[in-house]
Amino acid sequence: MKIRKTALAVFGVILLLTACGGTAQKANVIKIGWLGALTGDQAVWGNCEFDTVKMLFDEYNAKGGIDVGGTKYTLEVTGYDTKGDPQEAVNVTKRLTGQDKVVAILGPNASGNAIPMAPILEQAKVPGIATVATNPKVTMLDGKLKPYNFRVCFIDPYQGAVAAGYAFDVLGARKAAILYDVSDDYSQGLREFFIQNFTKSGGTIVANESFKGGDVDFRPQLSKIKAAGPDVIFMPYFFKEVALSANQARELGMTQVMMGGDGWPSDQLISMGGAAVEGSFFVNHLDYDDPDVQDYKARYRAKYNVETELNGYLVHDAVLLLVAAIQKAGTVNGEAIAKAIPEVDVKGITGRIRISPVTHNPEGKDAAIIKIVNGQYIFQQKYAAK
Repeated sequence: MKIRKTALAVFGVILLLTACGGTAQKANVIKIGWLGALTGDQAVWGNCEFDTVKMLFDEYNAKGGIDVGGTKYTLEVTGYDTKGDPQEAVNVTKRLTGQDKVVAILGPNASGNAIPMAPILEQAKVPGIATVATNPKVTMLDGKLKPYNFRVCFIDPYQGAVAAGYAFDVLGARKAAILYDVSDDYSQGLREFFIQNFTKSGGTIVANESFKGGDVDFRPQLSKIKAAGPDVIFMPYFFKEVALSANQARELGMTQVMMGGDGWPSDQLISMGGAAVEGSFFVNHLDYDDPDVQDYKARYRAKYNVETELNGYLVHDAVLLLVAAIQKAGTVNGEAIAKAIPEVDVKGITGRIRISPVTHNPEGKDAAIIKIVNGQYIFQQKYAAK
């Protein structure tokens, strides 16, 4: 009995020390969550995002952390793999908010993963800042604002309108065909708004073909598109399927200009697509040669010995936005941070970040038109939708 009492006493001291240690850590560390695809087809983006967050947090912490209400805090990130799956994104969000007790979440990049997170964020009163999740439903549903969902990228209506406007006004296209992923919210959103804006300008949609994520043979749809004789083919989906479908289109003798959105840019698009994607255009969030992005690109390259991807630029600005909001709130309370996000104005490397209190989207961000030339992404112009 004495031994048992002694053991219990020791155990109690351990619990007390652990509790005290946990309280001390929480008083000096801001716990931030990150989620995205670290495995699967979108892993190239997810790993770049997570590595960028870790790099930036290391840089903040090396300078002593950030000042919040007169107290210095260091930043700590906990990241989980969603595998690009919506249900896994829900599971991870529950873990971050419930078990890990984070005060904010960065990511994900995919709209299909970001949309179902909203009820969990709202229940936990934890803000989430999506990076490249462009579907309107990420922050709004049926005209109602999601109070804890934000993003640093422009949205599908704008992206679709930019692609349609550029195709009609600059490329001179009057007949367009669309090939899209019927299983993906992002792809469906860009398709919808491209159609709206292209037809509003006076253009005609001559073919509207779909496939399902995971498909590898696009020849039946491409054959129908070829028969319709479009001037341009809009392909609003991700780089792997873009490369596969582009190669098959060229094999069928199709020479039309291809266009896409921000799901295109990746080193893998160039390596897999090769000559098939030469001369194609896509809408992007920035010009890769912009002087404002060069310092981040160099730091990332020096740390990881690889080039950054699109997602790195967007999550970079999401970190700046979050840090500014935490400092504006003057507390590490998630609810207060969420209220502060629309109150800050940040100069990011992708542009000025001002979050609308009405939509939780960034206001006034320009789109960049990029052309693939000799295996390189060449900036064409800034283009604003009408």
